[in-house]
Amino acid sequence: MVYQTYVLKSLSDGIRYVGSGESAEERLRRHNKGDCKFTKGHCPWIIIHTENYPTKSESMRREKFLKSGQGRKWLNEQGIK
Repeated sequence: MVYQTYVLKSLSDGIRYVGSGESAEERLRRHNKGDCKFTKGHCPWIIIHTENYPTKSESMRREKFLKSGQGRKWLNEQGIK
């Protein structure tokens, strides 16, 4: 099984959201459906970045990093805005 860490961008206000799961595409569908509290008010979303990891813990570790100040800085430096 492959786990994904993903970055979404809101088309309505341009904010980014970082998450992880087994399928970025399935998570995108759920975010756009309004199933998630934070992302519900910022629909629609698009995927702007994904990374694959062999374990759930590695994917979650990367998600946590990307949500940190250093991770946000890294995303900006990579042009993932």
